[in-house]
Amino acid sequence: MKGVIPVAGKGTRLYPQTHTKPKPLVELAGKPVIGHILDRFEQSKINEVVLVVGYMKEQLIDYVDNAFGSKFNEIYYVEQDNREGLGHAIYQAKDVVNDEPVIIALGDMIFEKGYNEFILEHEKDGGLDGSIGIKKVKEPSHYGIATIQNNSIKKLEEKPDEPESNNAISGVYIIENTKELFNSLEYLIENEIRGKGNEFQLTDALQQMVENGVKLGNFEVKDWYDCGRPKTLLEANKTLLKQNTYKINKFEHSLVNKPVYVGENVKIENSIIGPNVSVSDHVEIKNSIVQNTILGKGSKVKDINLVDSIVGEEAEVTGEKNSLNIGDNSKLEF
Repeated sequence: MKGVIPVAGKGTRLYPQTHTKPKPLVELAGKPVIGHILDRFEQSKINEVVLVVGYMKEQLIDYVDNAFGSKFNEIYYVEQDNREGLGHAIYQAKDVVNDEPVIIALGDMIFEKGYNEFILEHEKDGGLDGSIGIKKVKEPSHYGIATIQNNSIKKLEEKPDEPESNNAISGVYIIENTKELFNSLEYLIENEIRGKGNEFQLTDALQQMVENGVKLGNFEVKDWYDCGRPKTLLEANKTLLKQNTYKINKFEHSLVNKPVYVGENVKIENSIIGPNVSVSDHVEIKNSIVQNTILGKGSKVKDINLVDSIVGEEAEVTGEKNSLNIGDNSKLEF
């Protein structure tokens, strides 16, 4: 089975981190987002990968080839020259997919369940042309929404103003009938049928498949981690750190409160690190307290208290020492 991952976007919600790298290369819990996704692909039935690339594609291709080139039978790169929506991105993979079954996984989503579990849940229903991951949510108007009847999908709509259900499309799709998928996408694109955001939406193509009699099922997605925004990236970092055990060296006059990931050639002096901190390679931390934070490669942190922060590669953060004379019944916040 082929796994298709759209990773062409600029990742504007993660600025300034994505000014210098594509969103899938933003790190959390010791590796880039795309690394966590491909680790999960490797543990599944997926033996070939298709990456739809665009923004800063050279960096992404270089990382994937070096880290995963020997772990799959084939890795394909197809380019989306103009970013015109998720449906448009998936359509770029048409010739490479070649009517074979695929699993589509968004490039900024990490799932707690493995992809094999999704595939097994799809297969147990039998005779389906595809299945879509679904999660019940409190604010359905923010998501693509599925209306389900007798375990079959009857209607799909992208971010409706008045949702018919709270079944959110969760960003993972298994499609057996890829010929019909690409026919539907081609129809939308050739006829300039754009959806939400004036883009070609994958949800609209799937809805057209349903209208054409294609049978789509669903499977439950209990937990997903959205890595596309700073707040949710930090939440995903926290969760992934808790799921793994990392060997941490002792550092001079410092305390490490797990869960923490510490990369290679890291210097920590007179500091308290953790919990929920990811420290990449070649980082220097001195006289600081760091909690719930991601520190990029080669960054330097000195004389500061950092909480809920993302520090990019080679960035330097230095605090200012203060001399205080505080009177009775006073309150200061820095």
